[in-house]
Amino acid sequence: MIVLVLLMLVILLVAGAVVVYVAFPHRGEDVPGAPWLGEAVKRGVDGVGEAIERSGELLDERIADRSGDAAERADSRR
Repeated sequence: MIVLVLLMLVILLVAGAVVVYVAFPHRGEDVPGAPWLGEAVKRGVDGVGEAIERSGELLDERIADRSGDAAERADSRR
């Protein structure tokens, strides 16, 4: 039961951070009364964006490697 309550609190905190981001920093405004919160949310969003971008680059590299390997195997069969 304690685990469920803790998970619900984490979910509510994440939802609150999303609402704060959409309401203020995403539109270029400071969070009233808590500018540190807006900065923290911006840093988090930037970090997630960079991680997604990097994972996309790695996926592209793997796909290119696999398609190159497949072409080499096809050439060796001929």
